[in-house]
Amino acid sequence: MKKENLYNHLFTLLLILSLISCGDGLGIGGKKSATSDGNTIVETGELAAINSISFVIPRYGRNWYEMKIIGLLNHGEIVKKGDSVAQLDPADINKYILERESSLETQLATLEKMYVEQENRKQESESRIKNELASYDLRKIELEATRFESARLQQIKQLEFEQATINLEKEKRIFELSKKINESNLQIQEIRVEQIKKNIVDAKALLPTLTLRTPVSGVFQIEVNRQDATNSNYKIGDNIYAGNNLANVPELEFMKVMTQVNETDFLKISLNQKVTVRLDALPKVAFEGEVIYIGKLCRPKERNSRQKVFDVEVKIVKPDDRLKPGMTVSCEFL
Repeated sequence: MKKENLYNHLFTLLLILSLISCGDGLGIGGKKSATSDGNTIVETGELAAINSISFVIPRYGRNWYEMKIIGLLNHGEIVKKGDSVAQLDPADINKYILERESSLETQLATLEKMYVEQENRKQESESRIKNELASYDLRKIELEATRFESARLQQIKQLEFEQATINLEKEKRIFELSKKINESNLQIQEIRVEQIKKNIVDAKALLPTLTLRTPVSGVFQIEVNRQDATNSNYKIGDNIYAGNNLANVPELEFMKVMTQVNETDFLKISLNQKVTVRLDALPKVAFEGEVIYIGKLCRPKERNSRQKVFDVEVKIVKPDDRLKPGMTVSCEFL
């Protein structure tokens, strides 16, 4: 009896040790597991969309770096390509357009006035040149008529002719200088008018862009408003600054798994390697995948962890409606 009890105890101890050693290979809690032949590596990961669109608010010109949200789709709603997902307030831009249009009318009136005034001054200058030219011709004739007169009279007519020449050249110089000044002033005013017109056109072109439309189909996900003390998602009535992300639309048709492999298994993984992916929610359903990215740098798996891993991305080959971003999966690297 004693020997038989001793054999029973030894058998039980060996069975317990066997179970413990087998438990080391289970893929629980994201740990690596392997088959009996050591050819399969299992890692946990998280589903994500391969293509995800972010609605980062641009700076609308030089004037609008902050926009008010007046329309917003519900968080988690399914959207189709081209659907409107958000509307920004156009009030400030419309006000700017009205102000620019009013300024344009004023500047156009100023330009028209300049045309008229410069034409009048041109005609006046041309008239003075004609008068001085007539005086010049007269003094020239008088000078030629004094050839047989006294030297004193010839000297007087010579001085009068020289004065007429000076006056004529002076009016010509004034005319040319005024012409250049007028052309420069007109050019400045025309540029001012064209700039205002361009501002109006550019501002009007911004109005359609205030309606944000999704370029892909997927699920609408609103981002957190970091200017809000409660860190809640953006909502209608909130202001959003240029450069901030309002929302994302991950394209659900093409999915990938964000996972990692232990540094000891790094050399066993290669691009285009086949992977079997299983949802934690549907462990019996297998999805076909392939490795599309292997990280070049090794990093700690967690903060202050001594375990090192390489980031790996696995593409799901065929679309499936059951695959959603954020779901936990396991990857069997064959």
